[in-house]
Amino acid sequence: MKVLAVDDDPDIIEAVGICFTLRWPEVDLVQAPDGNSALELFESEKPDVVMLDIGLPDLSGLEVCSRIRETSDVPIIMLTARDSELDMVRGLETGADDYITKPFSHLELLARIKAVLRRVSVGPVGGTGEAFEDGRFRFDFADHSVTYDGSKVPLTPTEYNLLYHLTKNHPNVVQRKTLLAKVWGREYVDETEYLKVHVQRIRSKFAELDPEFDPIENERGIGYRLNLQQMATAEA
Repeated sequence: MKVLAVDDDPDIIEAVGICFTLRWPEVDLVQAPDGNSALELFESEKPDVVMLDIGLPDLSGLEVCSRIRETSDVPIIMLTARDSELDMVRGLETGADDYITKPFSHLELLARIKAVLRRVSVGPVGGTGEAFEDGRFRFDFADHSVTYDGSKVPLTPTEYNLLYHLTKNHPNVVQRKTLLAKVWGREYVDETEYLKVHVQRIRSKFAELDPEFDPIENERGIGYRLNLQQMATAEA
């Protein structure tokens, strides 16, 4: 496996290198000190995971993340000293899969990398059963696709899996901790911002097809449910 670590702090790069040498020696670590070299190495080295600092000397880590996301769904972990909720949300909205603040332990770093790799290796959940269809909304479990009014909704694997659990449980509410455990893993049950950001990203993709349709309803203090009642009312 190949990991691209992007950070202008040599101490961080050294710490990451020691971590892999001691605990995961099979990893091939590729290093970049800035955003431009990171993008070049990403194209030439084809890493399996990108660890990306936000505060880089040229391009910001958010810009690098955004440009990688234009062509790839490779797991990206933001590695930064900025620990505010706003920075976390901005990183996730840009397309990052996870977020670790400095200082960090070797065990935490390895756990986060293995968690994002596990989500990628599992891929879209489901694979059998009849498609769920309600009005213009269609979820095809066998084809791993979601369409609205005949147009495919371009969901990432994480977004697809989140919507899968809401669809499978329709019309019931799914608790936040349950969604976090099923989609991200049990170690993420308190990471509510991850859930909020991905729900918003799903909503925005449906809004591009129909600005009046909101596919997910928030049950305050409890969780989320698939929201199809509004569509049925409108069509009636």
